[in-house]
Amino acid sequence: MPRANLTLTLPEGVWVGDVTRAHPDARIRILAALADDDAGVGLAEVSAPDLDAVLREIAASESVTELDVLGRRGDGVLIQFETTMPLLLLPMQDSGVPLEMPFTIEDGRADWEITAPQRRLSTLGTQLERFGIPFTVNEVHQRFEPEQVLTHRQLRLVSAAVERGYYDTPRRTTLTELAATLGIAKSTCSETLHRAEEKIVKEFVEDVADRAPEARSG
Repeated sequence: MPRANLTLTLPEGVWVGDVTRAHPDARIRILAALADDDAGVGLAEVSAPDLDAVLREIAASESVTELDVLGRRGDGVLIQFETTMPLLLLPMQDSGVPLEMPFTIEDGRADWEITAPQRRLSTLGTQLERFGIPFTVNEVHQRFEPEQVLTHRQLRLVSAAVERGYYDTPRRTTLTELAATLGIAKSTCSETLHRAEEKIVKEFVEDVADRAPEARSG
């Protein structure tokens, strides 16, 4: 499934963007958030050299209706806030893409990691544009788990082959030795490895092609 890294630029008038632009050394890490059509509630860590000034500015924001300091630690605090403008959550709701927490906001920019089908990523881009949120796609790559590509038997055999140096140059073990170690026939070991290698190589080539379409044309 595709995984994308985005950098969003928060528009003027969004409190978290305005506050971090006014205090470039401040860092707001959103730990949890939820929203409906009228308001949003969130939990965040705020750190800054002049923390009291940042908290005063957050509290003074017109769109922040509640602010509670839940705890302090060094130059940081844990806060809970309620806002009438949960702008960052609205594109996620409308696109059906879950927002991964936590994410960080600094100097008016938010960094997101998103995992979703390609069609939903495209819808998210459309929704971000609709809400007037400029964004940059830093990277898109295919994310998969080994268990999604290989069978349990194939994964076990490939892992054993790597561990015993079958893929080292020069090899530290032979196919015959690997098969004997695992208690399987040499022909079975060879065929299982070949099928596993085929899946791994094809997955790798597909991933490269998705991230760099120009690679298809050489």
